[in-house]
Amino acid sequence: MKLTFVSNYFNHHQRPVSEAFANTEGVEYTFIQTEDMEEERVRMGWAIDITRYPYVKVWKGNEEECRTLIMDSDVVIWGGLEMEEEIEPRLQANKLTFRYSERIYKEGQWKFISPRGLKKKYHDHIRYRRSNVYLLCSGAFVGSDFKLIHAYPKKKFVWGYFPEVKHYDIDELMAKKSKDGEAVRMLWAGRMIDWKHPEFAIEAADKLLHGDPTQRFPGRLAEQGGFMLTMAGGGDMEEELKRMVRERGLESVVRFTGFMSPEEIRAEMERSDIFLFTSDEKEGWGAVLNEAMNSGCLVVARPFIGAVPYMVQQGWNGVVCDNNMSGFCRTVYGAVLNREGCREKGRRAYETMIKYWNAENATAQFLRVAKSLLAGKGFEYSEKDKESWALQPMCKDPEIGLSDAARFVRRW
Repeated sequence: MKLTFVSNYFNHHQRPVSEAFANTEGVEYTFIQTEDMEEERVRMGWAIDITRYPYVKVWKGNEEECRTLIMDSDVVIWGGLEMEEEIEPRLQANKLTFRYSERIYKEGQWKFISPRGLKKKYHDHIRYRRSNVYLLCSGAFVGSDFKLIHAYPKKKFVWGYFPEVKHYDIDELMAKKSKDGEAVRMLWAGRMIDWKHPEFAIEAADKLLHGDPTQRFPGRLAEQGGFMLTMAGGGDMEEELKRMVRERGLESVVRFTGFMSPEEIRAEMERSDIFLFTSDEKEGWGAVLNEAMNSGCLVVARPFIGAVPYMVQQGWNGVVCDNNMSGFCRTVYGAVLNREGCREKGRRAYETMIKYWNAENATAQFLRVAKSLLAGKGFEYSEKDKESWALQPMCKDPEIGLSDAARFVRRW
């Protein structure tokens, strides 16, 4: 099978899937990088020396070779690129293609009524609804967005991002985390920008340290060792967050590290008990969820993050909070007070990544589907299959709506 994956750039999130495809017997794999990485991502440590990966081709300077690959491959995975003219010949030839997309209505599903937007969606997606093209939904609400425009009926699959999954001795991993009587270690990591809402983490720290009579927080937790919040990253909100910490007297329990490399972030996660995931619905996927779960953290997450309904089984391997500030703070409070519960859920989170949400399982499931479709056999799942973690990703028709997200939420 000749398989080509076309995306904006090769990074540490795409590398494990690419390595798994490239190392599969019978698969001739190419990753086409269409643009240079943004400077902000480079500063965050995302840059990779692509010369070390012989299957990576750069579009610039190799346009005709890349066009030939796109047209001649048995299967193409096409990322969310503004290069429709390059995939259109393949779609018109009705060759097997998988679109790889995050949400198209991150700003609100009401935008689907825009005539201008619908015209482009018709050109890119709707007119191929009966063609040999399928949708890999990189986020739980992607299917709902595309359902609004009647694109890819019964041709959508659960997918996502698959960063490196590390294999640990689970007891040794959990031994890195805080002990009874020590401060519970909480971590927030990412770009400090508005829709990632890092202020939720600072607000939770304030409530834990100082208490809030209206919410019945107990105030100081010194008798249990207290807590420490690490804020890793940087961005437009960094100075505002530091000001909040100073004004609220949180310097003793909140530290800022600045941007850290992906390797440094993973090491920080390995030492942390709780990972705070505070983004809103503009977080199409959120690969830090994969990494934090793989590191044995209990993740406290807001419900509209794309990866959360796919990966978090409420109360089993993580906790999904109410979407508002008070609900988030209550859930963090419960997590800090239940150290043993953190450990149990952290272990289950790790198991979830090792067994199911990893590049090896993803690529195996993808190739199984692709081979079936190439053979003209189609592909069907039963309702029982859809409920099985063993078949994630590539579960068919994942059309979770934003209104459905409430069922993932339960207070601690």
